[in-house]
Amino acid sequence: MEQARARDAATSQPHASVRIPGQQGAEDRPVPCSSPRVPEQARGEHTHSEPPAPHTVRRHSVRGQILDALRTALVDGELVPGTVYSAPALGERFGVSATPVREAMQQLAVEGAVEVVPNRGFRVIVRTPRELAELAEVRALIEIPVMLRLARTVPVARWSELRPLADATAAAAAVGDRAAYADTDRAFHRAVLALSGNDQLVMVADDLHRRSQWPLSTSLVSRRADLVADAAEHMALLEALIAQDLTVVRSLVREHFTGADG
Repeated sequence: MEQARARDAATSQPHASVRIPGQQGAEDRPVPCSSPRVPEQARGEHTHSEPPAPHTVRRHSVRGQILDALRTALVDGELVPGTVYSAPALGERFGVSATPVREAMQQLAVEGAVEVVPNRGFRVIVRTPRELAELAEVRALIEIPVMLRLARTVPVARWSELRPLADATAAAAAVGDRAAYADTDRAFHRAVLALSGNDQLVMVADDLHRRSQWPLSTSLVSRRADLVADAAEHMALLEALIAQDLTVVRSLVREHFTGADG
């Protein structure tokens, strides 16, 4: 009985919130860290050899939300390229322990956004204009031939189904939401390439795309007008694909990749 009451008390505690670490003057954005309540009928059903599921779910939920918050901070330029951040210090800002922050930062290291600095923390990678140009060149080598092939074979109706994704990029660009634009931009390109049926291609292209989006130096952070122009290219590309105009498709994709946000 005492153990049951203790579990009930634990589930009734107020949920914490995660805040994105920002530069001085930046507005913190809370990210809820709520964990799902355990149904009444599920309590007490675990065997001694089976750990309660909510604890595992809660930990992964927090780590995932921290990872999303860090990615948003990278896109927004709130995590400054070249700066070293420690997991304990970020944990204090987020209102969580250092463990989920460290795990999230290790994932960002795998993705090429940060690098490990022994005994100090993680340094945000400095993405130079030359590196961005190289990423754009590789993406063009991969995506242009695929899009040209798809333009010849994919039915018009399938291209039309992608309009909501193009609209989503335009909506994010219109309000200058760089983090939302980054997500919707990748979603659009993934959907186009997914029509090839090649999952490995989609995975490789998406990784290159993410690396080209962040982190950026302050001088490279996109203005709203740049995002709006970039989003307009998505719709123009869709129209060219529907029309099977291969010349325009090739030109638009090349032009799209020359920008920092394509």
